Amino acid sequence: MSRPEDVLPPDLFYGDDESRKYTTSSRIRNIQSDMTHRALELLDLSSPSLILDVGCGSGLSGEILSQEPREQGGPHTWIGMDISPSMLDVALQRGVAGDLFLADIGQGIPFRPGTFDAAISISAIQWLCNAETSDVSPEGRLRRFFEGLYSSLKRGGRAVCQFYPKNDAQRTMISGAAMRAGFGAGILEDDPGTKNSKLYLVLTVGGGGLQGDITGVVDGMSDVNVLDARKRAMENGKASLSRKGDKAWIMRKKDQMTKKGKIVKANSKYTGRKRKIAF
Repeated sequence: MSRPEDVLPPDLFYGDDESRKYTTSSRIRNIQSDMTHRALELLDLSSPSLILDVGCGSGLSGEILSQEPREQGGPHTWIGMDISPSMLDVALQRGVAGDLFLADIGQGIPFRPGTFDAAISISAIQWLCNAETSDVSPEGRLRRFFEGLYSSLKRGGRAVCQFYPKNDAQRTMISGAAMRAGFGAGILEDDPGTKNSKLYLVLTVGGGGLQGDITGVVDGMSDVNVLDARKRAMENGKASLSRKGDKAWIMRKKDQMTKKGKIVKANSKYTGRKRKIAF
């Protein structure tokens, strides 16, 4: 069975019919409810908070945020953003309590720094790993999303993103992008090894810089290659010592452009090679 991300972009896949089917399915509503309650448990909020719902869809998770009992930290105020006009239209028809925002999270999070106490995302961020056109890279979309999310959260804030990576490479790409944006990051897996397995990327905002992983903050949380991320950061620091125009400088610039989603020429044995002066 093909994954929705492999069929169409999210704004096209979730058209009017698919949005209604998704929202009215009792099975999907139950799964969404369970995952939202789990995300709130991992957020561990002690008082009513302002929460960003990333990929809010038709507001199924938002309803739970609005109804969270006071003894569990709620009810919360929330703002939802989604790329599908049809999903947001269904949310409006249902009269959800949150404010809704039409936006592509792969272009960033367009809110002032420190706006939100916390953030959740249910079954959304794996879509960032798909690029529909050749001039857009998944790495660039992930970078813009996580950098924007980091900025939008208050110091000490936390985000929980439930996601469905296609493979280990996607899982590593997503968690690595979060750590490069400055988050402390850990991955929790519920029901591992079963068809009901669920992954939660738990992110914390610290005092700036690379925070590493937060294994142990939540029981069962696993490592997400923090040592590899630190090694890459150190290598990037060494690369900055190279001289302008030499091979290391050129390679670093090309890597930066690639991460921004730009098209760059492929590397070859001639990359960075000095040309002889011709008379």
